[in-house]
Amino acid sequence: MAAKPTYRLLLRLWPYLRPHLPWLLLGGCLALVVSSCEGFIAWLVKPALDDIFVKRDLFMLKVIPLVLLGTYVVKGFGRYWQSYLMAAVGERVIAGIRRELYSHIQGMSLSFYSQIHSAELMTRVVNDVNRLARLSSTVLVMAVRQMGTIVALLTVMFIREWVLALIAVVIFPAVGVLYRTLGRKLYKIAKRSQEKVSELNIVLQEAFTGNKIVKAFGRERLQQERFDAVNDRLLRLALKDQRVDNLAEPLMEILGALGIMGAIWYGGHRVISGALTPGEFFSFTAAVILLYGPVRQLGRMMNTLQQSLSSVERVFEILDTPPTITDRPGAESLRDFHDRLVFEGVSFRYPEAEEDALSDISLTVRKGETVAFVGMSGAGKTTLMDLVPRFHDVQAGRIVLDGRDIRDLSVASLRALMGIVTQETFLFADTIGYNIGYGRPGATQADIERAARMAQAHDFIAALPEGYATPVGERGVKLSGGQRQRLAIARAFLKDPPILILDEATSDLDAESEFLVQQALGELMKNRTVLVIAHRLATVKHADRVVVVHNGRLAEIGTHEELLAREDGIYRRLATLQSLDILSAN
Repeated sequence: MAAKPTYRLLLRLWPYLRPHLPWLLLGGCLALVVSSCEGFIAWLVKPALDDIFVKRDLFMLKVIPLVLLGTYVVKGFGRYWQSYLMAAVGERVIAGIRRELYSHIQGMSLSFYSQIHSAELMTRVVNDVNRLARLSSTVLVMAVRQMGTIVALLTVMFIREWVLALIAVVIFPAVGVLYRTLGRKLYKIAKRSQEKVSELNIVLQEAFTGNKIVKAFGRERLQQERFDAVNDRLLRLALKDQRVDNLAEPLMEILGALGIMGAIWYGGHRVISGALTPGEFFSFTAAVILLYGPVRQLGRMMNTLQQSLSSVERVFEILDTPPTITDRPGAESLRDFHDRLVFEGVSFRYPEAEEDALSDISLTVRKGETVAFVGMSGAGKTTLMDLVPRFHDVQAGRIVLDGRDIRDLSVASLRALMGIVTQETFLFADTIGYNIGYGRPGATQADIERAARMAQAHDFIAALPEGYATPVGERGVKLSGGQRQRLAIARAFLKDPPILILDEATSDLDAESEFLVQQALGELMKNRTVLVIAHRLATVKHADRVVVVHNGRLAEIGTHEELLAREDGIYRRLATLQSLDILSAN
């Protein structure tokens, strides 16, 4: 996006500013008070010189210092409260944007997360929004005050000597061209810098979360080289940004010196000829000197604005991405599951994929039934299960729950009916009690312990030094795979859902852990409608029905015994590959 149209993004901050309009107006009034004080101080130079030092007026000697002190007191009071009010509004605006951005990201479908790295999202929520904070604090605090000061001082200058004023401000167009040119460069540098910060965060996250693999393959040097490459590029961009940004100050001073030089040359001639009093000239000169301060600050504000525009763009790029999973107008809330779950000609394709992941899936699952889904890796089993809680939406056909299309139900009520236990158990970096209690808000300690007992987890938890208050570490790193899995099952027990989805819940566990997890799952599956995904066919032998998914389609449906009896069946071939006793019906 070009720099100029990007300014339109700033207008999108207005809805966030509107609720704070009274404070903005008050801050603006205080800024005008500060500006007026600046102009009044420059105005006082004439009576101070002419009445005190030239006319030797003792009354003015007493009055003017007191007036000057009072002016600075009022200016200081106004400056403090204006800065605080504007900064407070800015911080509230940033907090609101950050909250909305996080909420928006939370509402996105799983396909969104597959297209953008989690570290990139964190960069946008933290780094880019923090740059917005710089923008709000700079623009809101400085803009009105500096513009008001410039107007006040220009008024003094033109009243004192309009020809001198024209000479002093002749450099303003050059200042505008200077900051416009530098601003464009800063925008481009800032945009590339934010992209590199995202890359750096990706490298860091992968190195930290994958540190075991890095060490196992001895690839620390490779990771260091990846980090150094991005870090060095970020350094070069930062230095370039500093060079361009800091170039404005000396160039501004040189241009200002030209204006002051012209004013002194012309004004000196006017004083010598008697057309101006020394007080009038020095009052004008004071206004000129005071003027270049706010002009310089305004220029720096423009630089900060340019440096922050890329972050505004990146933040609204996410906010402008519509969530694909939303409640339809008038969506119903379903309180319970009573009858059946039906897949009617369901097809699904991932974004940018060339072929359907699922094609024409039709299946009915009755309440209380346990249905197992098996098939080769990549056949579409997990994708099919992800459609049930609407992690994705179908592209063709529909999924019906108790006679209602699940897209006509509120997402919250639909997911409240379901408990999910996956192969890759995710635990929060908190205590064991917190992770189990996550299954039901407001759960008591007794509820949590009851769920842990049912999940065969209470004994190992009680043996820990801090019991349920034991921290599990990042992603549960302090626990074994079987322990993490039992905590996930306890979490599902606590939620007590009528529909249960088990996705490879016992994969990659040792025999003892699998036995304990299988026991826990057996308890969890009682009196529920269960959809089980498993590679190990031994875990699905007692399902009411087995569904074989092959190349995105339902290839076979039947009981374990019925499918084993098909000599050329896919299920029988899978069983043979896993060396099961195909003659056993147990």
